[in-house]
Amino acid sequence: MHCPFCAHEETKVIDSRLAGDGRQIRRRRQCLACNERFTTFESAELVMPRLIKNDNSRQPFDEAKIRYSMVRALEKRPVPSDELEQAIGRLIHKLRTMGEREVPSRLVGELVMEELHDLDEVAYVRFASVYRRFQDITEFEDEIKRLQKISETAASREQMSLLPEMLGKKK
Repeated sequence: MHCPFCAHEETKVIDSRLAGDGRQIRRRRQCLACNERFTTFESAELVMPRLIKNDNSRQPFDEAKIRYSMVRALEKRPVPSDELEQAIGRLIHKLRTMGEREVPSRLVGELVMEELHDLDEVAYVRFASVYRRFQDITEFEDEIKRLQKISETAASREQMSLLPEMLGKKK
């Protein structure tokens, strides 16, 4: 690390601490030539995959676009901003852990819909209507019916899982 004051090549680390919720290391350094002290931050550089658009063009992943589209879908919905941030974090984590250099933009759209479905069903339908380009009211109805079936299936699974517990208590 070059000294920012005199450009000398040798510095020594005086102190190291975790910073940024443990995502960075803060280092206090001192120049061996001019004895000036300065702070550096070190963090892992994790590369996000590039997106393959429908026309086969490539573009870098843009977290701001994801955030904007999710915020628009969640507009005037009772979802706390920290839950939105956690959902975006999960989405980014999924993309990073895939280990792919390029992913189809459709996959990112599907991941956004998964997260929105878990956050708020109205926001999910809003996003899906734009993302899937619903043409008329019947497509909305079909998506809502599909959501209702998923909810009913999940509810029946929860009820089924309670049955063994309740039977065990009666004995």
